[in-house]
Amino acid sequence: MGRVPRVDVGGEAYHVINRANARMQIFFKEEDYQLLEQIFKDGVEKYSMRILAYCIMPNHFHLVLHPRKDGDLQRFMQWITLTHTQRWHAQHKSTGTGHLYQGRYKSFLIEQDQHLLTVLRYVERNPLRAKLVKNILNWKYSSLYQRLQGKTFLAPWPITKPKDYLKFITIPLTTSELEMTRYSVNRGKPFGSESWTNKLLDQYELVVTTRERGRPRKGT
Repeated sequence: MGRVPRVDVGGEAYHVINRANARMQIFFKEEDYQLLEQIFKDGVEKYSMRILAYCIMPNHFHLVLHPRKDGDLQRFMQWITLTHTQRWHAQHKSTGTGHLYQGRYKSFLIEQDQHLLTVLRYVERNPLRAKLVKNILNWKYSSLYQRLQGKTFLAPWPITKPKDYLKFITIPLTTSELEMTRYSVNRGKPFGSESWTNKLLDQYELVVTTRERGRPRKGT
């Protein structure tokens, strides 16, 4: 069976995930995380990509992207993946030893309302769910930390941010929010209201996986 075509439309918001090959750890020390963050910065300049949020975990990363033009998402992600693979192997002196990522990235459309805010929180709270830190402010490798440090290459959000976002993000997602977000990730379904989702499924002829792909691990 052939691959399902990706939606790559400018102006939409996307939750993007890329995992290391065999879920192996590829980020071990600060330099490893900084390497990918620099690639994100380079990619923003090269492709004029709008990054709304990101979080780098030990064996995968999340991005929330808002591309400007049709085709920008694929171009940006292909460059990010290839460039990171090349630079990672060069840094670890392992050039020619194989793939770094398990396959092509996954991307999911997000409705630009409260659902987008849920995904932004989901991405930036990832280290807490994975129990990598007890205080989310201690995880340096995310868009939240970048914003707090005032050194950011991030784009403005297309939705209104809560007045006290820092307080807001410390509140865990509800069970319903968490389950709905993971359902989107596991089944490739757009994340939004039922009417918006059904409209997109028809408009872009999307195929949603009807069987579980396995229970998500912590910190997904």
